[in-house]
Amino acid sequence: MLNDAAIWKSLTATHRLTLIAGPCVIETEALCFRVAGELERTCRKLDINYVFKASFDKANRTSIRSFRGPGLEAGLKILAKVRGEFGVPVLTDVHTEAQAAIAGEVVDVLQIPAFLCRQTDLIEAAVVTGQVVNLKKGQFLSPQEMENAVEKVRSQGNEKILLTERGTFFGYNNLVFDVRSIPTMKRWGFPVVIDASHIVQRPGGRGTASGGEAEFIPLLVRTGVAAGADGLFLEVHERPDKALSDPYNSLKLNKLEEVLRSALRISKALAERAPAAR
Repeated sequence: MLNDAAIWKSLTATHRLTLIAGPCVIETEALCFRVAGELERTCRKLDINYVFKASFDKANRTSIRSFRGPGLEAGLKILAKVRGEFGVPVLTDVHTEAQAAIAGEVVDVLQIPAFLCRQTDLIEAAVVTGQVVNLKKGQFLSPQEMENAVEKVRSQGNEKILLTERGTFFGYNNLVFDVRSIPTMKRWGFPVVIDASHIVQRPGGRGTASGGEAEFIPLLVRTGVAAGADGLFLEVHERPDKALSDPYNSLKLNKLEEVLRSALRISKALAERAPAAR
């Protein structure tokens, strides 16, 4: 049975990786069930914490004509079903204070999108739900500046914080990963996650949609874990070419286990070296 204390304890366990993964947006209930089921089985086999993620509304799509999702009410019903069926925590992003209050009654982790990581009212609305808050680093911020977002959460008495690195703007339609961001954000004592899907995104790179270079996701996963990341954030889809959001930076479902195994090998090697480093 899921409970807040157990979820937070699992997310902060220093000896286990956490995977936050699922389709970018809720397309259908059936797709969410198939992806969640496969990922839960894989993570259980590999002894990795698993959190299912999907958005009920992609409010920041490039084009007004892009698919946004089923909406708040229908989306939360599907997320609740995933949580109940597979016994895993669920995460979704929120864009308004009203969404945070409602979603906080259903999901275990509320995500503050990168573009909104400085929105004080939104952060505070997520905090008062009592759920875990995942702060995504803005593409326009240095990792050091994220301490201000952390303090906004802590000022409301919440210490259940995840920090996610998702790349930094590098000119137009391009992002880069500064590996220094992982140890920098870990200084504040909270788990840091590497979002290897959005780092390879090309924002607005296709004119009316974002592009991406999904072939580099495994490399970014390995690099992030080697830099000390505690968890992985991945967009995962059965058929990325058919995905209704982020098709160019989604990992194909049948490639995930191989990526996770490589991450585990690096994590294990780091753990074995830790005593000698002291």
